[in-house]
Amino acid sequence: MIDISRLYLGLEKEADRLRYERPKEQRKPVVVFSATKRCNLKCCHCYAHSPDGQAEPELTTAQAKALIDDLSAFGSPVMLFSGGEPLMRTDMPELMAYAVERKMRATLSTNGTLITEAMARELKKVGLTYAGISLDGLAAAHDSFRGVDGAFDKALAGIRACKKAGIKVGLRLTLTRSTVEEIDNIFRLMVDEDIPRICFYHLVYTKDSPDIRDIDLSHEESRAVFNRIVDITADLHAKGIFTEVLTVDNACDGPALYLRLLKEDPVKAEKARKLLEIQGGDATGTGIACVDWTGKVFANQFWRHHSFGNVLERPFREIWMDRTDPLMDGLKDKANRLKGRCGACRFRQLCMGSSRVRAEAVDGDPWAADPACYLSDEEIGVLHG
Repeated sequence: MIDISRLYLGLEKEADRLRYERPKEQRKPVVVFSATKRCNLKCCHCYAHSPDGQAEPELTTAQAKALIDDLSAFGSPVMLFSGGEPLMRTDMPELMAYAVERKMRATLSTNGTLITEAMARELKKVGLTYAGISLDGLAAAHDSFRGVDGAFDKALAGIRACKKAGIKVGLRLTLTRSTVEEIDNIFRLMVDEDIPRICFYHLVYTKDSPDIRDIDLSHEESRAVFNRIVDITADLHAKGIFTEVLTVDNACDGPALYLRLLKEDPVKAEKARKLLEIQGGDATGTGIACVDWTGKVFANQFWRHHSFGNVLERPFREIWMDRTDPLMDGLKDKANRLKGRCGACRFRQLCMGSSRVRAEAVDGDPWAADPACYLSDEEIGVLHG
């Protein structure tokens, strides 16, 4: 995550302690629990290939609680309940309550359509602190992207229900060729609805989802969109609207922001660089993990074609610390495994090669250069000849 509001504008928040207050080597992973494959929408970019009916067997409530026990003992600070659509599981509030009892922060990644006012009150009661709700534009654009008419209206109702119940809510937008046209609309909606946080997700494609590359942005478009997001964020802050704005899944946004600040305010640029160094770039396999509905452990929620083991057979902490798997060993030592432009990049420690699963998708090698990096060779210090 690249926190534009903190790095560019100095807005400090409670969540900063997870990114900046201790060295990355001392952090335990935030765990994305993809609790179900089921979903009530048909999103064109879905990495879970989610059906609306029962699919593969899911961890039972007891098995999910055993996972939470293990994660709590390991020291994982946050459990992000995701899917599919996590609220398709009727025991979701119970699992969230259990995570909170075990001293973990419970957060939710959802399409928002199942959050009624009654559900929001229940989620607040069990200790949910944050709900990230996906909106990829206003009604027509969002419903088209999500594959179901009325999805926007239901998601907006879910956002309002969360706010009414006292749950912090944030928007999530995946950047594609169609959704970038909605950025200004989404910012306006965020202001109108008094939503305090928004995350813009760069598209992540894998070797199992090559078709979605067709909707990805070019390098020029990615850079222009990032700068547009920074500009809008700065304009809002100048008006006294102190929204949290972050970009996700393209760590080259960090060096890009540093280079921009270097021209505008060198003192602020160096402060931002130090924070980026502490954050440590892409956290796949180190600061972020994924456990799916069957108990399989993955490096992140996209890398579903390579499992390191199953929590029904071994505790998560044993799987996560076992470096006998070459991929896990490499992810724990990314800076020394990167090749090509990423290996030669002067911002390697700030970015850590960004998305290894995108590199694998294009080159068949998880240590090759991230194809989504839009910085020039000159900017990253790569010399030729």
